[in-house]
Amino acid sequence: MSEIERRMIEDRTLRDAALALVKADVAHLQADLNARSVGTRLLDRVTERASDVLDEASNLAKDNRGVLVALLAAVALWFSRNPLIALFSGRDDGDDAEPDDAEPEDA
Repeated sequence: MSEIERRMIEDRTLRDAALALVKADVAHLQADLNARSVGTRLLDRVTERASDVLDEASNLAKDNRGVLVALLAAVALWFSRNPLIALFSGRDDGDDAEPDDAEPEDA
């Protein structure tokens, strides 16, 4: 057997082994996809990442409690701004009545 024939047989053997590995990988992927759909995988990944973000946010909140309290107080004041303005100005913003010194419009 010549050197070229021996090398060709080795190359063919390597090719067949590589082909067997690729086919095994494809079969493994198909079995894995059949076990769990792409949507399920995506949902799992999104859930896992959301959990990581929640953990990171809770760690930041523990480290910065003062800033968090100030932020929550500012949000509470913002949402209650109209009742507070009405309380301190002495008038109710919900009144649509005209002031006493205004003249009524002619119809």
